Amino acid sequence: MNIETKKDKLCINQIIGQKTESIEVEGDAIIPDIKPDILKSINTSGNICIYKKEVLDGKVRIDGCINVNIIYLADNEQGNVRGLTTTIDFTKIIEMQEAKTGMMLECKMELNEIECKILNGRKVNLRSLVKVDLKICSNEEINFIEGVENVNDMQILNKNFNINSLVGSGTTKAIAKDTVVIDGIDNLAEIMKVNIDIVNIESKVSYNKVLAKADSEIKIMYLTDDNRVNTVECKIPVMGFVDILNVTDDNICDVKTELKNLVVKPNNVEEHSIYVEAEIELSIFVYQNKPLELIQDLYSPNMTLSTNVGRINTMQEKRLIKDVCNIREKQVINEIRNEKIYDVDIKPIIKKQNILNDRIIFEGELNINFIYSNSQTSGIETKNIVIPFNHNMNCEGVNQNSRLDVKIEIGTKDIIVMPDESIELKIDLNLLVDIFKSVEINIINDMQVEENKDNEVYSIIIYFVKPGDTLWKIAKRFRSTVDNIARINGIEDENKISVGQQLFIPKYVANRSSVSA
Repeated sequence: MNIETKKDKLCINQIIGQKTESIEVEGDAIIPDIKPDILKSINTSGNICIYKKEVLDGKVRIDGCINVNIIYLADNEQGNVRGLTTTIDFTKIIEMQEAKTGMMLECKMELNEIECKILNGRKVNLRSLVKVDLKICSNEEINFIEGVENVNDMQILNKNFNINSLVGSGTTKAIAKDTVVIDGIDNLAEIMKVNIDIVNIESKVSYNKVLAKADSEIKIMYLTDDNRVNTVECKIPVMGFVDILNVTDDNICDVKTELKNLVVKPNNVEEHSIYVEAEIELSIFVYQNKPLELIQDLYSPNMTLSTNVGRINTMQEKRLIKDVCNIREKQVINEIRNEKIYDVDIKPIIKKQNILNDRIIFEGELNINFIYSNSQTSGIETKNIVIPFNHNMNCEGVNQNSRLDVKIEIGTKDIIVMPDESIELKIDLNLLVDIFKSVEINIINDMQVEENKDNEVYSIIIYFVKPGDTLWKIAKRFRSTVDNIARINGIEDENKISVGQQLFIPKYVANRSSVSA
């Protein structure tokens, strides 16, 4: 006989593998001839740009650079402060057994530490430690058997799922550029430090397009030609469109940003301005909540079925939760009393996260670095402090099976020097938590059938329930049906049988012959 199967297809974003690794990026930099020798490094910072990322068989490759800013004490009679901007290029290959060419790669790189070692007055060695979070995904269209239409006694075990099916994805590049005006009395001598953050990420759906929006917040510290230090800040909008068919307002839009390149250079002195250009890649993934009733197992009492069962790993219950952690702290820092604060770097770090039912508990710390004037040396110094914090986040439905991808943005940042020379810190951390559950589901994508020619002949056997048994497994094993076993044994709830329980099982007896499916 011919078995008629009804098939369907499903587009999913499978999570193939995840890995967190710490890598080292190292390189040397030469002090240009137009700058004085370096005597002491005061502060070293940087921004990571990713030129290219690629998934290969068994590994991933990342090409990029770290734009490094060094503030240093010059080795000259004046002993003044100078700045050096340089670039360390890198290519890193990270082993990932699950990786195959053509898969998609999400890569988040975070600069944890950068060290400047003076080799001689004209040369320094830069060593950076970078945390890399990798996620490999495969966008696949999966074909599966949804039902069997022409076999009356086919026993089918269905299970309901609600998964996040992929509607579509795409990337686009946006250029954020502006001319930042500095104080009119400042004649800019050199750039000393640049920091960029991509914040306020949003998306909007319109006519089969997704608009991704964000802000690039840039802060620049610079030196004037009369040896004064000043700072300027700007916020440049970032915007990009991606075409995605059948996208709707009900869909879940996941937007990832990645800094590809950063250019910061002074304009002519007369213009009193700095040119800023950032190339940012916007990656958009759109998901829909899709309810499915999938066949998990099937058999026929009078036929032997051979099925090809696949297993896929996908997501469900995906959502983005936002919360704010308010940190209010008062610090007495003796070194900074009566001094001018030029810049404050704040780096939040999540040290631990505990997932309870409907709640997430974060334990972390703020690593705060002050750059301030030193009136005794007429130079600048740095001071680092660490402030621990705890935050309870209410999140309905979250539990131990939930997976989290946490991003922290610095919201409000008020650093106030009080009359008693203490420093009052008012810092708001915007917590953006991408929550989802990873679910592994069975799909039946092929079937072959062998038929029993003889008519059905019933017999009764006695079976004692063993650990791990279900009525479905017992019925399939003895070519019976769950309904018949439950009826004969007076079982009201098919899901409730106990180990050692005696069951009478009506059994089919049949010979087999091959037919095509």
